Amino acid sequence: MRQLFTRMLQKEDPSVYEDKDSHLKRVLGVKDFLALGVGTIVSTTIFTLPGVVAADHAGPAVALSCLGAAIVAGLVAFAYAEMAAAMPFAGSAYSWINVVFGEVFGWIAGWALLAEYFIAVAFVASGLSANLRGLLASFGLVVPNALANPFGHNGGVMDLIATVVILLVAWLLSRGVSEAARVENILVVLKVLAILAFIAIGLTAIHPSNYTPFIPAYHVNADGSSFGGWKGIYAGMSTIFLAYIGFDSIAANSAEAKNPEKTMPRGIIGSLIVAVILFMAVSLVLVGMFKYSAYAGNAEPVGWALRESGHRLAATVIESVAVIGMFTALIGMMMAGSRLLYSFGRDGMLPKTLGKLTAKKGQPNHALLVLTVIGVIIGALFPFDFLSQLISAGTLIAFMFVSLGIYRLRPREGKDIADPAFKMPWYPVMPALAFIGALIVFLGLDIQAKLYSGVWFIIGLIVYLVYGMHHSVLDKQK
Repeated sequence: MRQLFTRMLQKEDPSVYEDKDSHLKRVLGVKDFLALGVGTIVSTTIFTLPGVVAADHAGPAVALSCLGAAIVAGLVAFAYAEMAAAMPFAGSAYSWINVVFGEVFGWIAGWALLAEYFIAVAFVASGLSANLRGLLASFGLVVPNALANPFGHNGGVMDLIATVVILLVAWLLSRGVSEAARVENILVVLKVLAILAFIAIGLTAIHPSNYTPFIPAYHVNADGSSFGGWKGIYAGMSTIFLAYIGFDSIAANSAEAKNPEKTMPRGIIGSLIVAVILFMAVSLVLVGMFKYSAYAGNAEPVGWALRESGHRLAATVIESVAVIGMFTALIGMMMAGSRLLYSFGRDGMLPKTLGKLTAKKGQPNHALLVLTVIGVIIGALFPFDFLSQLISAGTLIAFMFVSLGIYRLRPREGKDIADPAFKMPWYPVMPALAFIGALIVFLGLDIQAKLYSGVWFIIGLIVYLVYGMHHSVLDKQK
């Protein structure tokens, strides 16, 4: 038994990852990572979750839920920034934890993130589909239920739009990260302009009475979740946290960063600052335009609020740009997810074909293909609201590992690990605060999300013990 634990706790040599990832081209700069981060964080969620959280949990205090989630995400982001600057490897938390804690913990963190990316690809595509269908409906064009909903839901066979956009983004990424980054940069600018336009127009339709009471009285919803009071704000915070997890997608691509010591911290922290400002502004405008209860069950509250307040043309234009801009989140998630799968294949933890790069452009297209197929399948089986509950759980587990990992990283900096220019401030207090914050958000998740994350964890442990541990490149090195 002792031999088994010794084997599971073996740590990867960081120089090995440096050598393995040297085949990935370092072509991404600060503006590319800012666009990637903002594009991924400010995704489908900014056009959907503020309305959902306001109606189901927090009322007008949804902005406080956004702020609370952002504070926790910000604490973790500092840990991510130091890790990415010191170890700019593909796979983000998986690779870092493998180096500082050992293979089994790296696998757990990576497996948790893998669930996020599989589900997030389907989630973002599903949200894009819902908003596009809402836009088409304003022109009298209705997509048949059979092609608009997942299998078995409201007469659905498949969400055709979601499937097509996943395949389209996969094709774009297969052509190379530079081409994808150029498209990402343009679309992010368009999306931010659309959000700013909504805020400006929405401010003219504010009714101050909709903010009263700002924190509604507490009661328990029919499904057992909390509404109103500080418990409602906390429940909303745990729900909306999934909006901020996109900065992991920046770190997952750190092996393709130019001058990662500068680009990674600036990209991670800068994109989070932009995101929280936009989220809070959209939330406050939405609940000011209409009473929060009006957004219950509404998959496209931004467009709905504009149309109902008499701005139909603005709603059409903004939703059109927003739908196009949602491609940015899908690009970010699929880039990061494919790099994580590539890392598993690179280390032999999953079939080695996932770790192979194309000869011409050095892209992990085998990993991209697997991510695409699984994303399409998940999107075909599960509806949007169900997927939204499951994304945060796996990511929060990885966030807790990374936060604690700073304590193992710091003593090795300047020795076998590079001494980065950026370091998490207020050490050793801030890593502990980041861990506690992530744990608090995790405990506030829906019981179903915790249950499914537990099942996913058990499956992952079985895969590791049966396959990963015996095929690991690390085992052969030793």
